[in-house]
Amino acid sequence: MLLSSTAEQLARFGPGLAAVGCAAGDVPALLQLAVAAGRSWPMPGEGRTAQLWELLASVAAVDVAAARVFEPHLDAAAILKQAPAVADAGEGSWGVFAAEGPGLRLRAAANGTGYVLNGSKPWCSLAGQLDHAVITAHTDDGGRAAFAVDLHHAGVRSEEPEWIARGLREIPSGTVHFDHVPAAAVGGSGWYHSRPGFAWGGMGVAACWLGGAVGVARDFRDGLRKGAETGREPDQLALAALGETDRILVSALQYLARTAERVDAAGTAAGISSDWSEAQRVRGTVASAVDRVLQLVTANRGPGPLAFDAAYAKRVADLALYVRQHHGHRDDAQLGSLTLKGDCPW
Repeated sequence: MLLSSTAEQLARFGPGLAAVGCAAGDVPALLQLAVAAGRSWPMPGEGRTAQLWELLASVAAVDVAAARVFEPHLDAAAILKQAPAVADAGEGSWGVFAAEGPGLRLRAAANGTGYVLNGSKPWCSLAGQLDHAVITAHTDDGGRAAFAVDLHHAGVRSEEPEWIARGLREIPSGTVHFDHVPAAAVGGSGWYHSRPGFAWGGMGVAACWLGGAVGVARDFRDGLRKGAETGREPDQLALAALGETDRILVSALQYLARTAERVDAAGTAAGISSDWSEAQRVRGTVASAVDRVLQLVTANRGPGPLAFDAAYAKRVADLALYVRQHHGHRDDAQLGSLTLKGDCPW
C-alpha cells in the first residue's frame, strides 16, 4: 500500500517491518523495534511525511496492536525534536500521555531546578513497560504544558487495569499516579496543543487506522481467492462488497497522500487552526472509511472467520477499539465550528 512513495524508497526504512509479524503479541520485542524505528524513520513536516504515514500504516496492516506501540514512540520523538529545548531526554522507549479524565488531575509545580509532578493521569498505555513519557500536566498559570518524565522513578506507580475488551489486549491503558516526580519542561504552557505537530500526530494515528483497515480488506480478498481456488466463486454481493472496499480505501489513501504533501509544503510555518481543521477532516474521513470496511467485510465473511481465524478475529477486534479514539459527531461538531469561522477550503 503506497501513499506516494515507492517500494524502493520504503525499503530504506523497512528492515523492521519484516520483524513486526514475528513480534506480534510480544510487547518488549515490539518496543525494541519501535526504538530502532525512531532512529531512522522520517518525522512529520520534514519532507517525508508520506513515507512516515506509509510505514505506520504498513505496521498496522500487519498487526494493529504493533502500530499502537510504534506510533506513540515516534510521536514522542517528533515532539521532543519540535520543542525549543528539552533537558535530559533519555534513551529507550517513550509514550505520550495527554488524556484527561473525570476526577483525575496531574499538576506540575516549579521547584527552582525544574518541575515536579503530583497527581494522576488516565489512559497511559503500556506505562509499566515504557522507559519515559511526554506527559501533559496542569500548570500554576491555569494552562497545560508538556513534560518529559522518567517512568522508572520511585514516585511513579502504574495501575494494572482490568482490561475487559477483546481488542488491543496486549496494550492495556491504565491510570498512573505521580508523587513528587521530577520532570523536564517540553515547551512552555500551551505549546503542546498549539504547535502544528499536534495536528500532524493526530493524522499519523489515522494512518494507523487506515493500515488496519487495509489488513482487514486483505483478509477478505484472500478469503475470496482461496474460495475460488476450491471451486467456490464469489457471488455478486461479495464482489460488490470487495469493490466498495477498494473504492473506499483508495480514496482515503489518496486523501492521506495529498495531505502529507501539504504538511511538508507548509512545514512548521503552518497555523494550528488550519492544521487542526485538516486533521479533523482526515481523522473523520478515515474513521468513517474504517467503520464501513469493517461493516462490509464482517458482514460478508460471516461468523466463521471471527470464531476460528485467530489473526483475523484479533485484527477486527483491535481495529474496532483503536478507531474509537475518534470521537465521531463530537469531532465533527468541532470541525463544524471551525468551518463556521471560515477555516475551510470551500
